[in-house]
Amino acid sequence: MSPGAADRAAELLEGLREPLAPVEDAIRSHRFLAALAEGRATREALCALAGEQRHVIASDRRSFAQLAARFPQPQAGDFFLAMSQGEGEALGLLDGYIGWLELDEVWLRDYEPDPRAQSYPAYVAWLALNGASSAVALAFLANLAAWGDNCAAVARALRGAYGASDQAVAFFEYFATAPPGFRERTLEVIQAGLDAGEDPLEATRAARLLQAYELQFWDALAERS
Repeated sequence: MSPGAADRAAELLEGLREPLAPVEDAIRSHRFLAALAEGRATREALCALAGEQRHVIASDRRSFAQLAARFPQPQAGDFFLAMSQGEGEALGLLDGYIGWLELDEVWLRDYEPDPRAQSYPAYVAWLALNGASSAVALAFLANLAAWGDNCAAVARALRGAYGASDQAVAFFEYFATAPPGFRERTLEVIQAGLDAGEDPLEATRAARLLQAYELQFWDALAERS
């Protein structure tokens, strides 16, 4: 992509900064993170984090594979396939946290997910079937910073307040930092979709909804703390 080719995509992302700020601030300053940092989060809440994420990551992995099939052109197809593979890697790392909690497959199978915590992957699955490529890419790029910051905060709290091992926090540290070049590749996918005639309003709406659904995820965990 030539210099400046992703200007419209970057402008779309920048335009979300102010409207998404209140929800993003609520995610970053969430009471669940405070409970973790102070060692007040219950074992029930720690286990719920494992159970919910097992469902979230498995669902998102399938959703990204579906998106790669729907948008096989090089930019979007490669991007969504890499996202699916990344979710697969994360699913393996989550086992370290699950093992630290001494949970087994019977517990994970029987765990009943909270509808609020699963609104996020449910919407991603909807996008996988119905959303434009630019809408999905923009939603995840807009969500990335808050999600990454919270994962870093969870990892620090688990280490500091609960004595968690490197293996136990590897899942959260995996998401704490975006892969090199992620922003640029995502902007390219957004721009390619816009150039193909995809609606920028659909993209900004997807970003707003996904961010709100993530806040519901943290709300659900907080009620178990």
